[in-house]
Amino acid sequence: MTEVALITGAGQGIGEAIAKRLADDDFKVAVVGRTLSKLEHVAEAINANHEGAAIAIQADVADRDQVFAAVQTTIDAFGDLTVMVNNAGVAPTTPIMEVDAETLRWAQDINVNGTVWGIQAATDAFRNLGHGGKIINATSQAGVEGNPNLTVYGSTKFAIRGITQTTAKELAEFGITVNAFAPGIVKTPMMFDIAHEVAQNAGEDDAWGMAQFSDGIALGRLSEPEDVAAGVAFLAGPDSNYMTGQTLIVDGGMTFH
Repeated sequence: MTEVALITGAGQGIGEAIAKRLADDDFKVAVVGRTLSKLEHVAEAINANHEGAAIAIQADVADRDQVFAAVQTTIDAFGDLTVMVNNAGVAPTTPIMEVDAETLRWAQDINVNGTVWGIQAATDAFRNLGHGGKIINATSQAGVEGNPNLTVYGSTKFAIRGITQTTAKELAEFGITVNAFAPGIVKTPMMFDIAHEVAQNAGEDDAWGMAQFSDGIALGRLSEPEDVAAGVAFLAGPDSNYMTGQTLIVDGGMTFH
């Protein structure tokens, strides 16, 4: 049986690394996101190493119909779907007194609603295909432990942990497992933008900005996207078959439970 994974937010960063790692693990992969040019670049890179292993699908996870359509396009292309990775997300860094309704709505629509639509679409597909499957959601270290200036982002990531637990119980009878992964500070375009903003505010350079985030990491370095992808590969593979409702923390030792 060919394993087929759909990864949202796969045009760059963690999502790109997940897609490439799963392709290396002999998955067929659908890379999904809002910017088609980025997705096509990722798919081309994968197909250069694994012919016919990747397709690019443009979709906004905040739109339920687009998520369901992306799942159907994946099945039409590869004949199956076995793993859904709800990775897409945004990360506003907003002090509590500056939070407004638009920022809350934006983060909710993409991070939380997008995860729910992904779970629904994958569950519908698995059941129609007559088999179970794996759903993997992106939470964060900021969804395990509160961080200053991350009320909006953290609230969505705490919510995703709760959604993971409730749907794991709800979907177990169908042979569907639901787990989450919680990255720490990862070297991604999103993270570099945040570090740049911090550095600019302090009158320092970008390297200084990134260094501010490595404090408190037991392993003493920032995460590479591939570190996170390795954890997701475990959740997507057979070695995690007896896990459900769990959050796999891949943060280099920022939080301990």
